Amino acid sequence: MTGPAPDPAGPTTDPTTAGPRDQVPARPAATVVILRDGGEGIEAFMVVRHRAIDFAAGALVFPGGKVDPADADGGWGVLAPVSATPPLRPGYVAAARESFEEAGLMLARRQGAPDLLSAVETHELVDRHRANLIAGKLSFLDIVRRERLTLATDLMVPFAHWITPEGVPKRFDTHFLLVAAPVNQLGAHDGSESIEGLWIRPQQALAAAEAGTRTLVFATQMNLTKLARHATVADAIAAARASPVVTVTPQVERLSGGRRRLRIPAEAGYGVSEIVVTAPPAMPSG
Repeated sequence: MTGPAPDPAGPTTDPTTAGPRDQVPARPAATVVILRDGGEGIEAFMVVRHRAIDFAAGALVFPGGKVDPADADGGWGVLAPVSATPPLRPGYVAAARESFEEAGLMLARRQGAPDLLSAVETHELVDRHRANLIAGKLSFLDIVRRERLTLATDLMVPFAHWITPEGVPKRFDTHFLLVAAPVNQLGAHDGSESIEGLWIRPQQALAAAEAGTRTLVFATQMNLTKLARHATVADAIAAARASPVVTVTPQVERLSGGRRRLRIPAEAGYGVSEIVVTAPPAMPSG
């Protein structure tokens, strides 16, 4: 387990007062937005962070995390085919790995098979391998090779790209990938970093946050808002394929009363170019 999916939206410290010595490189990360068509509209698989972890405690997030060195292993060349953007393959692998580790979803096929693994097959893989993977006793590549799988990287569609502002102690360069998942994979949280896994409509998640019953960090809120425009997974995927991904590095301005004004590029497609929040955005999340 590589840890919670980083929220590149902003810092827990104030970047307006940070000096050049505080600037650190942004670590590569990937977040996976797994979608399905529900009875009342599009749904995304999300997890709730354990309240005992260091950051984003209790937040509702998309699965994801930092890219591991093993995600760039040369063995993934055949097992995680990425035709258009090979340099981004480690992010695609990280998205699949985190889906398995944290959400109990295996975004893969049996080699030569056209369909994704079934719910029964995925449940068996989780029971057989996830604990050892999290404990470091075997790698994700080991599992994929042993089970004769190929990652479904062809179903992963670039959706967003967020980078934490400079001048904060932890920075992340996070690619958000949409995935059209089969309805029969239900998902299962890992019980350590996440304590709940659920399929939820973007509108429901946003309404719950507005009511104070769920916590969302800035990047999650913005991406849910964009997803809420679409009635079906096909619509969301088509829009993502047709729209260029514009990198978002929020510009943070401190206001009175502990508020922050966050500015993002209008061309990123979120419908706003700035938003005022009442507290600094949480650092890591999905």
